[in-house]
Amino acid sequence: MEQEFASTLLENAVSEFAQLPGIGRKTALRLVLYLLKQQEDVATRFGESIIKLRKEIRYCNVCHNISETETCPICSNPSRDRSTVCVVENVKDVMSIENTAQHHGLYHVLGGLISPMDGIGPQDIEIDSLVERVQSGEVKEVILALSATMEGDTTNFYIYRRLAPYPDVKITILARGVSVGNEIEYTDELTLGRSIQNRTLFSDSFTK
Repeated sequence: MEQEFASTLLENAVSEFAQLPGIGRKTALRLVLYLLKQQEDVATRFGESIIKLRKEIRYCNVCHNISETETCPICSNPSRDRSTVCVVENVKDVMSIENTAQHHGLYHVLGGLISPMDGIGPQDIEIDSLVERVQSGEVKEVILALSATMEGDTTNFYIYRRLAPYPDVKITILARGVSVGNEIEYTDELTLGRSIQNRTLFSDSFTK
């Protein structure tokens, strides 16, 4: 039975918090009551930070990573290796790989994986823009750093086929230190770092 609240304001706040991933109504109520106990300026800063984030955050016009400017700090950093592009599913994967300090090139965030069961096709993620980056001629290696799942493997193979017309571009995949079925964001930094260092040609993953 859903809990009833004496205050409509309290109920509305709890309902909003409960929409967050992994937050049930009991946890939502605890968070709301915690904010009510704080000084008004604490709750104000909290609310304003969320509003500011939503209004001002944007996506990099090169790699689609989150950014406060048109081009993210990674893409605009002249010390990064512009000939190597690491393809990841989402922004959290960029953070995970950056934490390993083993990748010194650029990124390309797909924004999802091909999943016919969920109605997600190649046209729904940022694959065309990846092909355009390769067409520019600056990219010499594309690292496929997608989760070792059925959706990840399907997306890997599709990208491999799309990039087939560019034989001078090396297409590599993370070494399988990342266990099959694992998602990148849940892989420990040491394992992920070694998988980047020991990456192999993608073509070798299905010719053996």
